[in-house]
Amino acid sequence: MRGNKKSEPLTPPRLHVAIPAMEEFEWLPRTLECLARQETTFQYEAYICVNQPETWWQSEEHLHVCRDNAQLLRWLNDYQKQTAYPIHIIDKSSQGKGWLGKQHGVGWARKTLFEHILGTADAHDLVVSMDADTEFSERYLASVADNMVAHPQWVALSVPYYHRLTGEATADRAILRYEIYMRSYALNMLAINSPYAFTAIGSAIVVRAEALAKIGGITPMKSGEDFYLLQKLRKMGEVGTWNEECVHPAARFSDRVIFGTGPAMARGASGDWEGYPIYDWSSFAKIAETYHRIDQLYTEDVDNDFIQFLKEQFKTDDLWGPLRANVTNVEQFRRRFHEKADGLRILQFLRQEHLRESTPHHIINVDNTDQTQIDSTKQLFKTEESGAFPACSAFALDNMSIEELKSWRDLLFRKEMEVRRQKMDSEL
Repeated sequence: MRGNKKSEPLTPPRLHVAIPAMEEFEWLPRTLECLARQETTFQYEAYICVNQPETWWQSEEHLHVCRDNAQLLRWLNDYQKQTAYPIHIIDKSSQGKGWLGKQHGVGWARKTLFEHILGTADAHDLVVSMDADTEFSERYLASVADNMVAHPQWVALSVPYYHRLTGEATADRAILRYEIYMRSYALNMLAINSPYAFTAIGSAIVVRAEALAKIGGITPMKSGEDFYLLQKLRKMGEVGTWNEECVHPAARFSDRVIFGTGPAMARGASGDWEGYPIYDWSSFAKIAETYHRIDQLYTEDVDNDFIQFLKEQFKTDDLWGPLRANVTNVEQFRRRFHEKADGLRILQFLRQEHLRESTPHHIINVDNTDQTQIDSTKQLFKTEESGAFPACSAFALDNMSIEELKSWRDLLFRKEMEVRRQKMDSEL
């Protein structure tokens, strides 16, 4: 970071918006127009990495991507002369400048962007991770900056999201089904008060420059770099989950990455949701029961399904002895426990439990019968809103209409926003 400056709480942070772009000529201008319309007193600038592997220039299969990137670069060079906010273009796509070898993909693009930003940012500045197909309101940058200033204990912010529908039935059904998966997971993680109760979406992360530098930036991966980034940040400090404004990522099919929104939609459209199930509440309850016994683990061994799973993952029967030997109090032990039983281990456990269980899977803690699931969820959400619930007699996502899926998605969204806000208020 510039001069290795320490945080300056009386100086407003600058916002550095990082946008990877590959074959985004159709989408990126909309995102940049959202930036141009921002109503904020905070200074901000955009950094765009237009990228692709160098070998694609010799590949007939990928030549359309090269041409789209070249068109985007020409447009950006003209557009940056007209904007009131600075735009920095990082060209990793023109002939002779593309990625070489295994160093390619969105992970490397984000890494390149973040390193460029850290070369100029002050410690208290904010890095706003964005995607090239994301839209947001005029208040978005002001909202995240105000929120981070008001919560200096947060090293990062996982911003709420909401996919707008496209009007195309296959895409809308796929994105709604994927959001129901993500929101049921997030709500259950919030319900058990997990430290990892946040959603990792590359277009919905804000991080302090100082914190990003301390963890060594982002680890470049072909998929999931946003998930691992938030994991590393959470082990260093608090990650906020509430913000008044949302981002609206595009609902698009994609095969550019191994997992994430695009691949999930593509698999789901073909009927394959096995990788994105609605995990049974009982599996989260096993994690919650372990959380309640952390202080006991500090002094003696206990066992349950989640602890046994962790022992198998770390290939040891003495999982806690080394931790006890290297801490001086129970508070330190709790922190070390959560570093081991992190979000990745939780997700692996949930998947293992899902494969092992044959009982019906629920969105939230409800009973087994379909209608009881609907009735119990109504009680959980404590709402009598007319039309808030789909008018169906069976809770079967595959058989729901788009309107019914949207009703469930919107219900979960409202509940998630409510719980995120409650969590923030409880931390004050």
